[in-house]
Amino acid sequence: MTSHNPHRGWSGRTAWVGRFNAPLRSFLRTETGSARVVLVAAVVALVWANLHLRSYESLWSTSFSVQLGDWRVSHDLRTWVNSGLMTFFFLVAGLELRRDFDIGELRERRRLTLPMLAGLGGVLLPIAIYLAFNAGRTTAAGWGAVMATDTALALGALAVFGPRFSDRLRGFLLTVSVVDDVVAIAVLAIAYPEHPSATTLLAAAGIFGVVLLIRAYGVRYGPVYALLGLAAWLAVSESGVDPVAVGLVMGLLTYAYAPGRTELQRASDLFRLFREQPTPQLARSARAGLASALSPNERLQLLYHPWASYVVVPLFALANVGIVIDGELLARAVTSPVTLGIVVGYVVGKPAGIVATSWLVTRLSRNRFRPPVGWVAVAGVGTVSGIGFTVALLIATHAVSGPTLEEAKLGILVATVGSSVVTWLVFRSAARLSPARRARALLGAAEGIVDLMVPVDPERDHVRGPREAPVTVVEYGDFECPYCGQAEPVVRELLTDFANIRYVWRHLPLTDVHPHAQLAAEAAEAAGEQSAFWEMHDLLLAHQDALKPTDVLSYAERLGLDLDRFREHLAELKGADRIAEDIDSADLSGVTGTPTFFINGRRHHGAYDIAALSAAVKAAFASAKLRPAYRRDPGHRREGGPES
Repeated sequence: MTSHNPHRGWSGRTAWVGRFNAPLRSFLRTETGSARVVLVAAVVALVWANLHLRSYESLWSTSFSVQLGDWRVSHDLRTWVNSGLMTFFFLVAGLELRRDFDIGELRERRRLTLPMLAGLGGVLLPIAIYLAFNAGRTTAAGWGAVMATDTALALGALAVFGPRFSDRLRGFLLTVSVVDDVVAIAVLAIAYPEHPSATTLLAAAGIFGVVLLIRAYGVRYGPVYALLGLAAWLAVSESGVDPVAVGLVMGLLTYAYAPGRTELQRASDLFRLFREQPTPQLARSARAGLASALSPNERLQLLYHPWASYVVVPLFALANVGIVIDGELLARAVTSPVTLGIVVGYVVGKPAGIVATSWLVTRLSRNRFRPPVGWVAVAGVGTVSGIGFTVALLIATHAVSGPTLEEAKLGILVATVGSSVVTWLVFRSAARLSPARRARALLGAAEGIVDLMVPVDPERDHVRGPREAPVTVVEYGDFECPYCGQAEPVVRELLTDFANIRYVWRHLPLTDVHPHAQLAAEAAEAAGEQSAFWEMHDLLLAHQDALKPTDVLSYAERLGLDLDRFREHLAELKGADRIAEDIDSADLSGVTGTPTFFINGRRHHGAYDIAALSAAVKAAFASAKLRPAYRRDPGHRREGGPES
């Protein structure tokens, strides 16, 4: 049996081929990590430009051409980065929004209303402020530079300054920022085209029509979509519209879905064949089976998201942030309507627009539509959304030029720093509140989506702990799954630490990978008939390498059970229906692997070590406006289990 240290970050899971759903937390880890790389690239660009502007501009103005016969596309290196590589950045943004729309928070459609309107409010008010500063001037054309939020840097700032236990807060920010990025790209395409061509735009629309058609016929061959995406990019590029919009559209057209048991079972069968006969042909089949279990959205995110975060966006910063900051520029910027309009628009307009719109929507809908977080958290999302950086720089390069562009870039940099400072002040203030008021300020009163489709029934489910506890931890487990064995001491420690939570075990025997799992589950049910479910549960997880019929009979004898009743229960498969009900409930809740945890009906993503599960339980208490009752000092850890 695998040894276990409860302080390690256990995150393994046995599944029909593994855990495929890409949770929000994984996305956030990539974004926040890449934020550091982007900041380093921005600093390098500023230092480079101020030390040797000629070499900086010489590199990024170098021309690169692609020619095929008489047809030729030629751009400087900066344009290839801004319009070429950034297409992949917006592809990832579109993929993430579509994933959230299909299987994330926004799958409940009414939850889209408020963040969408808040995002629009956070777009319109900064534009109004910028236009007020630049009324009657030619620089008014730069209004598009105050619209969008840099998702990567905003999430990075929120990870540093914000609370550490609310995925809802991060999800709300992600939705708001992606919505205003969608608006920004639409504006970039409509308001800032160069020599627009209706013919090529119609050609691009026709290509997208072909994408929809072949998708409707179930075509899943990636190279076909890659060629169509390239054709659309070239068509839009020739039309005079910035082709980064193609990435966003292709991302939004890409479905996301959790893998079904049929696909996972097929992948397992293919892998088993390869395990029995490891040939190159079967290896290819196994790889294809694993890939086919993933939705196209998940596969593309897995492929492009690290590249977009760690290569594309830093290159974009390196290519565009380099400006000479000298006394002349600073003197102009102090009175420049462009710089002032951008700074005030982002630092003041963004949070004011998001908070005011959220409040109006909540009030006018009589709380039918309300934020998924508290109002201090809404304010924090508003302030951190003032970090425009990437998309702001992209639009600024299309909207203005010359000295005005330098003033705009300086304003964007100042706004990024200013919004970060204000965000720190907002969450620092919240941290000084009492625990109850802080929970209300950060979490609000909105109910989260319930992921556990079959609610806990104390009269039916196997419950450990107080039956009426305010927080419930449900685990779908498999007695032969090594990861469930690793999680067991953690669960017992959790129940030892908290006096007012209850724990529920539901069966999910993965018989395609664990041949003795079904028998072990039936043995637990047979013991449960004699009021010894938890005693058998503990023995089975403690002896995962010994789950044959003779083994489970020896465990029943050790527990002093009536062996005749126990054998009869197993022989007549009396527990099979109960186990099948648990499996059906797992299917309804989208569970495909073990262990999978739900805390107050909400699926727990990420590690299941004691720190991660304790934090999730505390967040559940905070959401319920309750305080946990500790059996002992939660900072003190020791081995041992709770009473059954």
